[in-house]
Amino acid sequence: MMNEIIEYLDELFPNPRCELNYNKDYELLIAVMLSAQTTDKRVNMVTDILFKKYDTLEKLSNADINDIIYIIKPIGTFNKKSANIISISKSLLNDSGGVVPNDRTYLESLDGVGRKTANVVLSNLYNVPCIAVDTHVSRVSKRLKIASSNDDVLIIEKKLMKFFPKDKLCRLHHQLVLFGRYYCKAQNPLCENCKLKNRCNYKKGKE
Repeated sequence: MMNEIIEYLDELFPNPRCELNYNKDYELLIAVMLSAQTTDKRVNMVTDILFKKYDTLEKLSNADINDIIYIIKPIGTFNKKSANIISISKSLLNDSGGVVPNDRTYLESLDGVGRKTANVVLSNLYNVPCIAVDTHVSRVSKRLKIASSNDDVLIIEKKLMKFFPKDKLCRLHHQLVLFGRYYCKAQNPLCENCKLKNRCNYKKGKE
């Protein structure tokens, strides 16, 4: 079954990538932090403005918080996220010379950065074999019976890392997100032509 899933995801997404736009390591970190409780599309809209106006960490760290709030207001929870942007920028400048380090403990110590955000950053920047469990990955994992219906995100992450080969995890991270986002959707999933439907709990009404 593992190989069947991998082959099908490779067929659907031969060149998977993060759908958040970024050009610098800290831009990815900030974009992922901003993506909580909103869509990548909406984040890309605000970061396109934000990163052009404040094109260095120094400028972000010294930005007027009210201006950042104005820019990122469309994504919601903007007051806290605006403060996080400034705090993260200051921390990176003070602690690591402006570089996002390959250090999970440090990343998770930053304001607004939890395990999921750290996983995305480590996977994309440093090819660390890990999977960030968002709503899409959680849903797909449960439907395909890799995880159980009552599993929390950490348990799902551990089960995925045990189920799939370590050297496939960075690629699968993107593929599972994209599969959940565009095919195995929460509402009206595209089940008819899905090659995994015989294993799926949604099709069998067990979700």
